[in-house]
Amino acid sequence: MAILDGIRVIHGEMAEWRHDLHAHPETAFEEQRTAALVAQKLEAFGLQVHKGLGRTGVVATLSAGSGKRAIGLRADMDALHIHEQNDFGHRSRHEGKMHACGHDGHTSMLLGAAKYLAQTRNFDGTVHFIFQPAEENEGGGREMVEQGLFDKFPCDSVYGMHNWPGMAVGQFGLRAGPMMASFDIFEIELTGRGSHAALPHTGIDPVVAAAALVQALQSIASRNVDPIESSVVSVTQIHAGDTWNVIPDAAVLRGNTRAFKPEIQDLIERRMSEICSGVASTYGAQVKLRYERRYPPTVNAPRETEVCASVLERMVGAENVVRVPPTMGSEDFAFMLQAKAGCYVFVGNGPGAGGCMLHNPHYDFNDEILPLGASYWANLVEHILAARA
Repeated sequence: MAILDGIRVIHGEMAEWRHDLHAHPETAFEEQRTAALVAQKLEAFGLQVHKGLGRTGVVATLSAGSGKRAIGLRADMDALHIHEQNDFGHRSRHEGKMHACGHDGHTSMLLGAAKYLAQTRNFDGTVHFIFQPAEENEGGGREMVEQGLFDKFPCDSVYGMHNWPGMAVGQFGLRAGPMMASFDIFEIELTGRGSHAALPHTGIDPVVAAAALVQALQSIASRNVDPIESSVVSVTQIHAGDTWNVIPDAAVLRGNTRAFKPEIQDLIERRMSEICSGVASTYGAQVKLRYERRYPPTVNAPRETEVCASVLERMVGAENVVRVPPTMGSEDFAFMLQAKAGCYVFVGNGPGAGGCMLHNPHYDFNDEILPLGASYWANLVEHILAARA
């Protein structure tokens, strides 16, 4: 397993950074301490550091040789609103907030690669190390792009990585094309007319309409989307009423949808609007739909994917580079891949025993893979920006 010697010797240091970040989680756009720590480390390594892009984002630049090519490497920094249930020494000190997705590990791996590359400078060109806030739900990647990430820090291509519980340590996963799905949210407000529960005929029951609407929305994926394609429409919340004997005036449904293609997103939104109108009319209720596009699909460029696969095969062997199927999870690295060609990969985090899966209160990033991820970043830079004869 090809872990670079210069990264192997800082394995313990990366673990210390990771434990410190895990103990001090900060959620979307609140990553003040995290960003300050990241900037401090990068400045100490000798990189040029820019702070504040995307509110709390950090971008550091390292150049070597005279080459004009440039690439971007991205790690996410934010935590989740989860009450941690671990009892180790580096458990969260901020109650109700937790690094339950491994962004503490992603940040530490990219810091490790930055330290190694600053010492070796065995490449010809420029690397921009992108430490992004607010990956979870709030679109920090979109903000960085909209605020001129690639105008301020021009890149020929951009690369991302995420740990993946259930994939063995030493394995990496990737695929060309859609890697992860889009993420859209919706809120549906049904307004009826409240009445005594014993006299339902005197009112308009929004709860009955809501129940019918939940069922009807499932027909979008099962009857409107081509069976060859993939999509999900999930109602995750229903709110209505306050007591046993009152039919309420209103009911609210919320949820999210997933797809791998923009045209499927369009279809889902259109059919949702039509079904809402039809069901509301059937039950005599009024309806208001709010549909919000959050994250587009995460789509890997074919050429850049094969470059990453080649680097990984030399690192861990072709048998450990898995061409994974797409997943219905979502990533706002998608916005960077819309702006620049690139590739997003999974790094195996181990079996996820004991409930240690992503977004689980018992999750903890596997420190064993820190040098693997950092070595991948360094090898990728040295391969893409190899000195030309």
